[in-house]
Amino acid sequence: MKRVWLALVLAFALVVLMSCGRSARQEPAAPAEAEVAADAPAEEEVADEAISDEATAEDAEATPAEEAAPEETAPEETAPEETAAEDTEAAEADAADAPVAELIDPTIAVHFAVLPEEAATGKYPLSAEMTDLGRMLFYEPRLSLAQDISCNTCHLLDNYGVDGLPTSVGHLGAVGGRNAPTVYNAALEVAQFWDGRSPDVEDQAKGPIQNQIEMGMPAGGEEAAAVIKTIPGYEPLFAAAFPDDPDPITFENLTTAIAAFERKLMTPGRFDAFLQGDATALTDQEKAGLQKFVSYNCTMCHRGATVGGQMYMKMGLYKPWPTEDLGRYDVTKNEADKYVFKVSMLRNIAETGPYFHDGSVETLEEAVKIMGEYQLGQEISDEDTADIVAFLKALTGEIPEEYIAPPELPESGPDTPAPVTES
Repeated sequence: MKRVWLALVLAFALVVLMSCGRSARQEPAAPAEAEVAADAPAEEEVADEAISDEATAEDAEATPAEEAAPEETAPEETAPEETAAEDTEAAEADAADAPVAELIDPTIAVHFAVLPEEAATGKYPLSAEMTDLGRMLFYEPRLSLAQDISCNTCHLLDNYGVDGLPTSVGHLGAVGGRNAPTVYNAALEVAQFWDGRSPDVEDQAKGPIQNQIEMGMPAGGEEAAAVIKTIPGYEPLFAAAFPDDPDPITFENLTTAIAAFERKLMTPGRFDAFLQGDATALTDQEKAGLQKFVSYNCTMCHRGATVGGQMYMKMGLYKPWPTEDLGRYDVTKNEADKYVFKVSMLRNIAETGPYFHDGSVETLEEAVKIMGEYQLGQEISDEDTADIVAFLKALTGEIPEEYIAPPELPESGPDTPAPVTES
């Protein structure tokens, strides 16, 4: 019995010991959870440190630039004279490189263009032989019946291509009905003559020679060419200018040579320099006049490299102009073309008066006010007129003195006809 009781006691003791062992192994779990909880703040601290590191890195990147800025902008000590000279040179360089749009209002710049060096077409060569011959023929009075009128008589090259008369005096004192326009830059215009009856300067050159009021030669031009053939000195000159023509002295070739000479009669000036970027080429008043020229819508008709000469317009849009000249109607016979004339080119306008197709206006000031009244329906103030006139005077260019120098003409031959001095 005692053995049984002892066995029970031992079994109970073993169970208790085993239970205590399991409890001892499970109790450390609580501290482990506590360690995890303790680790959480540590992760937040790591995140904060990471953010702090990024901010520090950004600060590190920004700091050198901020620190360097004073070094880059710190001015060096320079003498005032040197600084002023450098500023002037920089300003001049900027003005030279600046496009037109930076110098004047872009809406103004689009209306104009720089004059080209020549008005070449590609149809006829502008060789030295051709233009030299053309210059001689431009000054040649034997192309007129009375042998006293040349192209230069009405279009004086040393006077900006005009004679300064309301209407020109022609053959045996006959007086024309329209003002003689300038030949300078004329090859760039849409057509020739006030009524546009000639499409180009080649055709235009034929007109005055065979016009009975102007140079008086018979129609067709054959007699004009025949006179030139009797002048021995012209034969080699025509041969050089027209090397592929077996019979070069013709009326067609004669007028082609004159036109070739005229195609190089260009007069660039201060306005071209202004358009090319020289802001100092025009005075303040001239610039003000340019602005007003545009604001009054003068550029509706007067635009391009020639500042006009590119279209036709009725003279007297808002008020009838007193004239019996029907203008372009005489060419087209279109009712809409009555009193319509080619718009005047304004290059060198200050030197080519009197003004309008009839030469009836003496001064630019009067011409500007008349344009306002008859063409724009506006009264242009004296101040605005003065500014616009200042701009118009700035359109005066340089005459090519060497190119237009009067040549020595060849002597007449034994068969050269005598001048006709009676009607």
